[in-house]
Amino acid sequence: MLRGNLASDQQEVLLSANRLVQAMVDVISSNGWLNLALLAMEVSQMITQGMWKCDSWLLQLPHFTKELAKKCQENQGKSIETVFDLVYMGDNERHELLQMSEPQLMDIAHFCNRFPKVDLTYDLLDGGNVRAGDDVSLQVTLERDLEGGIESGPVFAPSYPKAKEEGWWLVVGDTKSNQLLAIKRVTLQRKSKIKLDFAAPAEAGTRTYTLYFMCDSYLGCDQEFASALDVKEAMVENDS
Repeated sequence: MLRGNLASDQQEVLLSANRLVQAMVDVISSNGWLNLALLAMEVSQMITQGMWKCDSWLLQLPHFTKELAKKCQENQGKSIETVFDLVYMGDNERHELLQMSEPQLMDIAHFCNRFPKVDLTYDLLDGGNVRAGDDVSLQVTLERDLEGGIESGPVFAPSYPKAKEEGWWLVVGDTKSNQLLAIKRVTLQRKSKIKLDFAAPAEAGTRTYTLYFMCDSYLGCDQEFASALDVKEAMVENDS
């Protein structure tokens, strides 16, 4: 734990680092580098939560220690490794595993109710009739499950020096060529519809693209969906 001037310097570094990472994502995306953009997004999560990607995701929860996270991972019957694993446990089983006081369990429940649980669906607006070189429009629908009608509120991040709102990225990429095709920054409360536009390849054939939904603040809630895109031959104009 840093104190005095070092603690103040650390706060400034953390705030600047997050802004810098946001700018890095913009620059990397403009160059079309998929893997590097996803890595920068994960760095944003780690900065906000004050932990490494290799750490247990359960350490984001209040009152959790490395020892308790290890105990959950070694839980008999089913390993508990994510926030969602903990949510879906039975109440009695969860109480027995955590061995916490009622106020502590209430803190855990409050965190879990606000932890992002988002249903994502997507559709091609042209009905999938895509020809080589066409512009492709993908409509993504996001709907957040908020328990009891509560709002998402600021991110729970005790290691971060100020209140922070969640941010998200939607990304379409080609993992085979490491090419980022489309990206959009998203702020989500309850339900949103977002359109992503990108160009179909210049040659006909089947391509597999991946849609990523990445959080900038929490680990363990990102989503990805791989889907094949059937690209037909380009229309040939008749000059006669």
